[in-house]
Amino acid sequence: MHFSTAAFLALVPTVLGHGLITDPPSRPVGPAILENCGNGVVSQIKADNTSHVEGLPEAAAKDKAYKADRCNLWLCKGLQFADNTANVQKWSAGQVVPIKIWLRIPHEGSANVSIVDTKTDKIIGSMLKVWEKGYAPGRSEKDVPKDQKEFSVTVPTGLEEKCATAGDCVLQWWWYGNGARQTYESCVDFQIVKPAAKERAFRS
Repeated sequence: MHFSTAAFLALVPTVLGHGLITDPPSRPVGPAILENCGNGVVSQIKADNTSHVEGLPEAAAKDKAYKADRCNLWLCKGLQFADNTANVQKWSAGQVVPIKIWLRIPHEGSANVSIVDTKTDKIIGSMLKVWEKGYAPGRSEKDVPKDQKEFSVTVPTGLEEKCATAGDCVLQWWWYGNGARQTYESCVDFQIVKPAAKERAFRS
């Protein structure tokens, strides 16, 4: 059976979805992911940093340099905090943080934005943003509603100690495409800082 190029390209959006956080800066490729995850994983991410997680374990399994416990592919696609220390965000409880997502190729499904404990890979508290269905519909980025690509989240209270140290927590955007059964993750490193104490003025 033969397909024309046009027919093949028409099928692509129904098979693949791709995206990541562009603002604030999300975790990039660097020396730490190469050391912990190996070149097989790094090569796939470099080829398409917006692609899904499911393709990475197979590449990792073939690489002798892969260290499963240190790579942790299902947290931020294995991308490492050590490669993102220059982009750590400093937020305070209650702060409203604008987020921008690049949905390069949409695929309808569900999504959320959450604070994740990097030691346990568990969501802390309630999700900050949730789309239970209907996320990233259409065949190109222009088809996706703007409020799914540009929105704000509020930094929750109660994490001033748990997320005080950079690297202990990440803000994670998570998206699952129903048709292709593929998962996309993108992480922003941050630390929660306490507001500066206000000095009282006294009259002499």
